[in-house]
Amino acid sequence: MAYTVEDLIALLELEPLERNIYRGRNRDIGSGRIFGGQVLAQALVAARRTIDEDDRSIHSLHGYFILAGDLSIPVVYFVDRLRDGRSFSTRRVTAIQHGKTIFTMSASFHRHEEGLSHQSAMPDVAPPEDLRPEIEAIRERADQIPEALRAVITQDRPLDRRPVEILDPFHPEPREPVRHAWIRAIGEVGDDPLHHQAVLAYASDYGILGAALLPHGQTFYNPDMMAASLDHAIWFHRPFRVDEWLLHVTESPNAEGARGFSTGSFYTREGVLVASIAQEGVIRVGRKPKSGS
Repeated sequence: MAYTVEDLIALLELEPLERNIYRGRNRDIGSGRIFGGQVLAQALVAARRTIDEDDRSIHSLHGYFILAGDLSIPVVYFVDRLRDGRSFSTRRVTAIQHGKTIFTMSASFHRHEEGLSHQSAMPDVAPPEDLRPEIEAIRERADQIPEALRAVITQDRPLDRRPVEILDPFHPEPREPVRHAWIRAIGEVGDDPLHHQAVLAYASDYGILGAALLPHGQTFYNPDMMAASLDHAIWFHRPFRVDEWLLHVTESPNAEGARGFSTGSFYTREGVLVASIAQEGVIRVGRKPKSGS
């Protein structure tokens, strides 16, 4: 089974139903529910489709995951055009399934302006050519993945992810809550900046909450583990391409009250900071999760 970058771009091509209303398809990545990054990326595309000015690009979005998404039916996105000013446009997106809101997002788009500029330095890590694709290590241990999920989890992926640190997902040991991984789309994404931004939004939800598990020697493969994203924010700083290598740095400064908090940064190979991420999620260990978060 293959899941290509062309499949991912097609997933982002929403069907217009009415003015400000769109419908999106789903893709199972083995979680048993809609991947949060998919809803995030599709909501971004829906919001951008309502921006008439060509010179405005997403600079920030803030989303809340409210209910688990049902893979068996499409997601309908309603966009509210809150404001169109001289420099900024603001949108609110509501994602609906079964007549209920599963996700909400506020997004702001900005006309490019020149101004002050600085950034944090990129960590010094091994280059992607010296690292192994994550999917190879997963396939080597496919016998440890539940049979019902094995085909989906070991399928080809649209993104090549190469972790810098070698972690055993089945027998983790406590370590500092920081991870580094190179990531890029497998194949060309084209020249539409929205596709690059949406694919980065999709990728930004992959594994970011895992940084909060590292100090506790926990893993998502623990059958007593229940983890789910609660909210997610992205700030887009500078132009980039997701079909070129980006370093994804994630760290977790805090976990408390059955919630973990993680932050992330994306850098180009040249060390340019292109986006910052923040996410909080629910983490419950050692007891059966109740219905709903």
